[in-house]
Amino acid sequence: MAGGAGLAKRLGTLLSGLLECGAFCGIIFGWASLVFVLKDLGYFEGLCQPSATPGPNLTLGSDCSGQDEQFSLVFTIGSFMNNFMTFPMGVVFDRFGTTAARLIAISLYTGGTLLVAFSTPELAVLLFPAMSMLSVGGILLILTNMQVGNLFGNYRSIIITLYNGAFDSSSAIFLIVKLLYEQGLSLRAMFLFLAACSAWHLLRTLFLMPRSRIPYPLPPNYDYGLQCWGRSRSYRAHKDKQTPGEAGPEETPLEPPIARGGDVPGTPFRACACSWLFAWHVAWLSVMQL
Repeated sequence: MAGGAGLAKRLGTLLSGLLECGAFCGIIFGWASLVFVLKDLGYFEGLCQPSATPGPNLTLGSDCSGQDEQFSLVFTIGSFMNNFMTFPMGVVFDRFGTTAARLIAISLYTGGTLLVAFSTPELAVLLFPAMSMLSVGGILLILTNMQVGNLFGNYRSIIITLYNGAFDSSSAIFLIVKLLYEQGLSLRAMFLFLAACSAWHLLRTLFLMPRSRIPYPLPPNYDYGLQCWGRSRSYRAHKDKQTPGEAGPEETPLEPPIARGGDVPGTPFRACACSWLFAWHVAWLSVMQL
């Protein structure tokens, strides 16, 4: 991608991805704010029992520990799915590419928001699949966004860190939902709006994301989006213009050289999974998740 149009497209991908991570991907971690709204609407209220201990004014109150346990269980399952499904979702992303992974994520996210929108105190059990779908859809969206850093060369690590921060900041969305609810906006209307935002996710998938993956380092004149599935037209044109045996200026090969016999040398997955480097990474991440 060369010229102002290329820079504009990369910036559009960066900023739209930042908005996506900051407004949608990790909203489940703001669950405590949403619980306030759900309690006010009477979700799981049937689990409250009359308290056997009189209050300060000598009146019997309600023991809602069962209700609190249900809300805690919804969040526990949702946050567990956020971590547990990272590996299989990563396999989907590596195997089928960005477009397929994002379509799955958008479907899960839309389904989750619609389940919350059409849930009622009588159908409070819908919160269990809804939060799990929001969690898995969100983690898959951020997985597909991490590759955006590859578009910016030396700033790659900064972009990835920025997206991680936006993911954590998205927990504020449920706080905004709580504040809007206090101003009179219904829970159903707000979650229907979040479901409608899936159209924006879909447009971004088609126009501002690649079909497969963004390579690193970028090839010359790399392009992506709806007009160029896989390698860009400009990239293919650049290769076609070269005469046989001619190499582009300072071109970095995307694939390792093929050894004799046609086999591509590489490290097998089992060797990577059994390496000390991988083991220490797993140990470190396990400690960080405690």
